[in-house]
Amino acid sequence: MPFDKSGRFYEAGRPIEVDGGLAVRSKRGKIGEQWWSRRFVDVLEEVCDPGRLSRGRAYARKGQVIDFALSAGQLVARVQGSRPTPYQVTIRIAAFDEAQWTEITEALGAQALYRAALLAGEMPREIVDLFTDLGLPLFPSQLNIDCSCPDWGVPCKHGSAALYVLAEAFDDDPFLVLAWRGRAREPLLDALRGTADPGEAVDPLAVPDEPLADRLTDFYSPAVSLGRLRERPTRGSTPPELLLRALDPPPIKVRHIPLIDLLRPIYRDLAAPTED
Repeated sequence: MPFDKSGRFYEAGRPIEVDGGLAVRSKRGKIGEQWWSRRFVDVLEEVCDPGRLSRGRAYARKGQVIDFALSAGQLVARVQGSRPTPYQVTIRIAAFDEAQWTEITEALGAQALYRAALLAGEMPREIVDLFTDLGLPLFPSQLNIDCSCPDWGVPCKHGSAALYVLAEAFDDDPFLVLAWRGRAREPLLDALRGTADPGEAVDPLAVPDEPLADRLTDFYSPAVSLGRLRERPTRGSTPPELLLRALDPPPIKVRHIPLIDLLRPIYRDLAAPTED
């Protein structure tokens, strides 16, 4: 077995190429486009060895990660090295228990902003503060990483590669961040729908029924003062992926990611203004 000058084992030779591996899209620079993915990568770069992370990025870009499965508190991935048998990487974090998730769900449900954003498939930045205030950090600061390779150090490049592939998977589905902490998308959304105040579900076309005699003096008066009638910004208008929200999602996944989550950013890109 090859060792470096410090007596530590390292994997020699080129890794065996993987046909159809989970290669990250980023070919240079940072991995992760969305704020939640970048926050996770920042955590990795704070707690992990920079050299091994660099080699892990190279593996992730080559597609050496064969597959991965994420469950509450655990990520299991197969990563192909230079040996014929792929290595198995297991990464564990602390998952929140049922009582903790009840507390989290109640806190999220109490804030209409968070509830609406999550039900729309978004991850608001402020959610990090909510988790922190509860004493339940959203992003883990400790990672228990095991790999079947004989390499020295934590994480090895196989574990690093799996973490970078996970970070980019977070880009496509922010609910994976929450699922890793112990609550999958549908149970969370069902619980949030149950916390909604029925009084908030207002029909925008509904008009209160009032006797005409009670409104004779102000019947033609505007409901909003003229000083407040001004042009509204377009932000917050009908989202380009509204059709995706209205239809039942197809039961199709691409590389473990629901098809509707892959289509959502494409709809937004198509609706984004183009430069002249």
